[in-house]
Amino acid sequence: MKTALSIAGSDSSGGAGIQADIKTMIMHDVYAMTAITALTAQNTTGVRDISIVTPEFLKEELDAVFEDIFPDAVKIGMIGEASLAKVAGERLNYYNARNIVLDPVMVATSGSTLSGDRAVSAIKKELMPISTLVTPNIPEGEVLSEMKIENSKDMEKAAEYIGKTYSCAVLLKGGHSIENTSDLLYDKGEFTWFFGERIDNPNTHGTGCTLSSAIASNLAKGMDVKAAVKNAKNFISEILKSDLNLGKGPGPLDHGVKIRRKSRF
Repeated sequence: MKTALSIAGSDSSGGAGIQADIKTMIMHDVYAMTAITALTAQNTTGVRDISIVTPEFLKEELDAVFEDIFPDAVKIGMIGEASLAKVAGERLNYYNARNIVLDPVMVATSGSTLSGDRAVSAIKKELMPISTLVTPNIPEGEVLSEMKIENSKDMEKAAEYIGKTYSCAVLLKGGHSIENTSDLLYDKGEFTWFFGERIDNPNTHGTGCTLSSAIASNLAKGMDVKAAVKNAKNFISEILKSDLNLGKGPGPLDHGVKIRRKSRF
């Protein structure tokens, strides 16, 4: 059985983060393993609180996985502190991890900020150069490319800049685009557009996590990057079309999120 590791935060509502990754990997017949970077108290309407693990604990999690069940792919999600990015990058390099999919989670779908400026800088330095594929949305793509993205031509410029700067493939997701919802893959100098229709479904909590973990699962099973993305895109589209509605929340809430670090849970 193929295996995949998710390095990400825990979502108490089960729709994003580690929980979404595990569910997605299981649905792809891939054995899921985890290294939790943070506990979050959140639901579909917002993030209430965040408790970040220590870098020492993250190292122990990663060593425990790699020393026993070597993953065929790695998905990286929420990295809330620079020290965690440094540890993750060092251990992944040490074990020569393969098929790394980085979802540079900076802001939750609800609008809550999940990564500070120092963490973003560390992600750029420590994790992007070792990634097989990076999957930013438009706002994240603007941060990584340091340019404004307003149309498809801008998406191509930004994706090419990110790909060449960090020597990785880039899937720039167009869900935030004013033109359409199409995604752009830049890989080894080649552009591939994945054209999609906008699906009228307000339940988008965790879609980025689900997409990136689906891609990682497909890479673990031996697909190339383009095939892995195509199959993952089809997977997420079918989920959105199912129009599953579990939440009863009134809408996004401002809980005044505080990020804390605890040495023990």
